[in-house]
This record gives sequence, structure tokens and C-alpha cells, in this order.
Amino acid sequence: MAGFSTLPVRRIERDPGAAIGADEWFARIPAVRQLLDEGLEPGPLTIFTGENGSGKSTVVEAIAACYGLNPEGGTHHAMHRTQFTESPLHGQLRMVRSMGSSRRGVFLRGETMFEHLGYLESIDSPGLLNHQSHGESLIEYFSSRSGIAGLWVLDEPEAGLSFSSCFSLILHLKTLIAEGSQVILSTHSPVLAAMPGAEIYEFGEHGMRPTAYDDLDMVQNWRLFLDAPERYLRHLD
Repeated sequence: MAGFSTLPVRRIERDPGAAIGADEWFARIPAVRQLLDEGLEPGPLTIFTGENGSGKSTVVEAIAACYGLNPEGGTHHAMHRTQFTESPLHGQLRMVRSMGSSRRGVFLRGETMFEHLGYLESIDSPGLLNHQSHGESLIEYFSSRSGIAGLWVLDEPEAGLSFSSCFSLILHLKTLIAEGSQVILSTHSPVLAAMPGAEIYEFGEHGMRPTAYDDLDMVQNWRLFLDAPERYLRHLD
């Protein structure tokens, strides 16, 4: 990213002082290998798409942990831990930060959101969210923390969201970006991936490559399915 930037993270790259074994499982994922070899310069909104197992969650989790966020999710103050499941990838990375930018942030993981909300209730955090549906809780979580300016990292936040709730999330994210925050998002949702101004990377055996929205496998597959679902479903008999 050329020139002056106020974004929290200008570049993510391999830490030259970190040792990594060639047999590390995460280093064999093409997208992770590319991140280590070439680095990444995220913009205001960076979106990762790709099949399960392509490395999206591994990369966003490592970015969040390298930034200093709780690997299980939450704000920069979160201390909640249940088990250590993250890869050591974050220890192989370093971040080039913008001078004077925010050090605050939020990491939201779709798969651990329920446990994190339970943790918030246990410490009497404002807003008892677990009595709502998963989707309602997630939107409320964003609303109550929208004043946090910094890096927002989201791993498949569409889990539990209806079609219309995805647009509510988009509205929150657009507001955050307009106010100077930076968003890095992994998703299987063609709705979230359609956010205007996004730099989209498609993960796969090729690594991670910049891809236009209409060229994403996810978008093309959904269009084909919705046009004629019977073409897919008849093969399940």
C-alpha cells in the first residue's frame, strides 16, 4: 500500500526471525505458503473466500492473534479461553502498522461466538446476549461495540444470519470502514462478498489470488444452483 496510511495494518508478512519447519501442517496449505512467501497488503476491506480446508480460517485466526486479539474471539480486552486449537502460524508473522493508527480491534469467530457470549454474561458485560437467537446476538454484539475503531477480523460471521440479517451486518461494516476501521473477513456468503469496495481473494490449490466478484467459484455455483436446483439435487437420490 503506497503512501501514507492510517489503517491499523499496512502489511502482513513472514517474520524473518521466526523458524518454521517444512513439515508444519499449515505451511503445506497453498494460501498459507503464499502468505509466508509473498506477504499481504490488506486494504480497508479485504475478503477471503474458498472451499473448506483452503486455509481461510487459519489465515484470519493468525492475523487476529498476531495483532494481539484473543484467538477465541472478542475485543482487544477479551481474556476468554476454553482450549488451544489455533495453529502456530501467528508466531511466524509480523505486521507493518501505520504510524499513529489504532491498536484496538475485534475478532469474531462464527464457531466460537456462543461460548464467547457466555463468557460475557459470566463477567456481567453490558447486554445479556445469549438469550437471543444466534443471529440477533451477533448483530447486537456489533451494535454495542461499533465505537471500537481499529482492526475488525471476522471468520465466517454469516453462521446463524438470515438473508436480511446479512445486510444488517454489511451496514455495520460499511459504517466502521467509513469511520476509519479496517475489516478482514472470511466468508462463504455471496451476500457478504458483494460488499462494495472489497479486495477479494479466492483461496484454493492455487494459493490466494485476487478475484472479481463475478468470477468467484462461490458466486457462479450459487447462481447455477438457484437457476435450477434440481440439476444438483437429483444426484443425491
